[in-house]
Amino acid sequence: MSDCFILLAAGKGKRFKSKNLKQFHILNGKPLIYHSIEKAIKSKLFKEIVVVTNSKIKKPNEKSIKLIKGGSERFKSSKKALEYIKKKKFKNVFIHDAARPNFSIQLLNKLKKELKKNKAVVPYINTDHSVKYKEGSKIVNLNRENLILTQTPQCFDFNALYKLSKNNNNFISDEATLFIKNNLKIKFIKGEEDNIKITTKEDLKKIRSKTFYGIGFDIHRLERNKKLYLGGAHIPYHSGLRGHSDGDVIIHAIIDGLLGCMRKNDIGTLYPNNNLKFKNIRSPKMLKPILETLKKEDYNLNNIDINLICERPSVAKNRNKIIKSLTKLLNIKKEKINLKGKTVEKLGIIGKEKAIACEVIVSVSNHD
Repeated sequence: MSDCFILLAAGKGKRFKSKNLKQFHILNGKPLIYHSIEKAIKSKLFKEIVVVTNSKIKKPNEKSIKLIKGGSERFKSSKKALEYIKKKKFKNVFIHDAARPNFSIQLLNKLKKELKKNKAVVPYINTDHSVKYKEGSKIVNLNRENLILTQTPQCFDFNALYKLSKNNNNFISDEATLFIKNNLKIKFIKGEEDNIKITTKEDLKKIRSKTFYGIGFDIHRLERNKKLYLGGAHIPYHSGLRGHSDGDVIIHAIIDGLLGCMRKNDIGTLYPNNNLKFKNIRSPKMLKPILETLKKEDYNLNNIDINLICERPSVAKNRNKIIKSLTKLLNIKKEKINLKGKTVEKLGIIGKEKAIACEVIVSVSNHD
C-alpha cells in the first residue's frame, strides 16, 4: 500500500443548524465522521488515514490513523494535510469530505483502478433537473447533459496535486478545481447516487437504509442451588438454568435474533453443546463475537423486544436490573430495549416453575 486517505472534517457546518458539529451528528448509531474512517480502514487500500479536524475525537484503535488540526477553510485544511504527508513518499492521495458518509468501498476500488493511467480521477453524477444560470439580469438555460456534479473521494497523483496546492492561495471548492484551472486532464468516472453530501438535517433523510429483523427463542430447565443469570445479570433465586453454558435464555435468544438479522444460521451452529470448549461458558462471552460481526458488517442495532416467559422470579422486580445489564453488554441506550414479563397461567413445564423461556424480536439497519 502506497496510498493515503485524507478525511476533511474541520468545517463548522453552519447550514446544518445544530449545536453539535455536523460531522459528529449520529447516523445509524455512530457519528458521520466514523462512517468514512471505518470504510477507509475496511478497504485495506491505504497505508495511512489522515483525519483533519479542529475537534477532539476518540481515535479508533488503528495505527494507520493520524489526527491533525485543520484550517479555517476547506482548501486550507487540504493544504495542511498534503504538507503533513509530504515526506512520506505516498504515490497517490484520496481526499474525501466527512459530510459524505455514504460512499462505497466499491467506489474506492474503481478510483484506485483508474489511477493507474491517470493523475486525477474524480467521481460525478448527472442531474435530472432543468438548470438555469443567472448572470446579472440575464437568465439562460443550460444543457443538463453537459452538467456534471462532482463528488468525493477524489484521488490524485500526490506529487501533481501537492505542487498545485502549494502554489494556490485562493479559495477552491474541491481539489479537481486546481487541475481545471491549470488545464490539466481529469478522468471523470460515474459516481454513486447515494453518495450525497450532508448539508442540512433534511439531507439525512435521503440516506437510504435497509432494515432486517430476526426472531430468537430459548428455553432451559431450572435447577436447584444454581446461580440464575438473565440478560447477563445475576438474579437472586433458589434455582438457576440448566445448560451447557450458564443457560441465560435472554442472551441466547438475542444471539439467535441477531444471527437471524444477519442470515448466519443459529446459536447451536456456533456453540454446539457437544463441544467441551464451551462448557459452562458465560453468555456475555458468547454474545461478544456476534456484536463484533454486527459492527464489522456495518449493521446498527435499532431495538430489541423481549418476552421473558416464567411464573417466577418476578420480571417486574428485576426489569431495571436486566435492562441495565443489557444496555452495557449491547452498548445501546435503554430506550432501545423493551422487556415484558409473561406467564403461562400455571400450564406446562413453565407453569410448574420448572423452566424459563424467552423470545425476542431484533431489528437492525444497514445503510451501506
